[in-house]
Amino acid sequence: MTGKSDGIDLESEYNNRARVPDHPAVMQRWRETAAAARAARPPLEIAYGPGPREVMDLFEAAPDAPVAVFLHGGYWQALDKGWFSGLAPALAAHGVSLAIPSYDLCPTVRLGVILRQVRSAVETVRERTGVRPVVFGHSAGGHMAACMLSEGRASAAVAISGVFDLRPLIPTSLNTALDLDEREASALSPIFWPVPNGSTPGGTVLDCLVGADESPEFLRQSKTMAGHWAANGVEARYEALPGLNHFTVLDPLFDTDSGLVRRIAALAVKSGA
Repeated sequence: MTGKSDGIDLESEYNNRARVPDHPAVMQRWRETAAAARAARPPLEIAYGPGPREVMDLFEAAPDAPVAVFLHGGYWQALDKGWFSGLAPALAAHGVSLAIPSYDLCPTVRLGVILRQVRSAVETVRERTGVRPVVFGHSAGGHMAACMLSEGRASAAVAISGVFDLRPLIPTSLNTALDLDEREASALSPIFWPVPNGSTPGGTVLDCLVGADESPEFLRQSKTMAGHWAANGVEARYEALPGLNHFTVLDPLFDTDSGLVRRIAALAVKSGA
């Protein structure tokens, strides 16, 4: 794999672990905050399917509190729900519960299977609460959050550093596990999916956020997705968060007073109203 296309070094643009040398230290903070959150308020584990990874953690802020769903990243081939428990306290401070599903990983399953699992997880939350939840996600999770909004399964989506067109991943090392070809990459790219509108069940709010210090391709992906959906009637916005890279872009989610936490909380409360 050359990882190059039209003069763009796609390997460098999309291989975030190589791009951010200190990512292990950031990820270690995720682990530490997750352990502290689980110790302070152990979650309820809910199965949404028959497989060992088809489970989610639910951190309840209060009985009948609105619920947001977080979809983790890792390019559909790494991590699980246990890394991100530390996101729960900030939302709980605003009276919002947090559900964090795990899902199977590539290459054990194909990306389409992961999307089906995420659908089941989101639908399980909906059945439990009676409303479509706000779905937010990071990287691969940003991709899947947009997919859930397109399908009418979410009341709103906040996509953080999402990949909405998967075709640039094909010539990179990231595709070793994904095994995408042009047809499958296009079919699974929400940039090509139906844009939700007033007649679509679910919501029509999409936030595409990205770290301002991320690669030009990640900036382009979020800006293009927000622009395309906004031009087709969605309340979509794009924002590059100053001083943040692909890993530190999650930092605001640990801060009770951050604009990002307040935004997600407000969307969750609105969905449950």
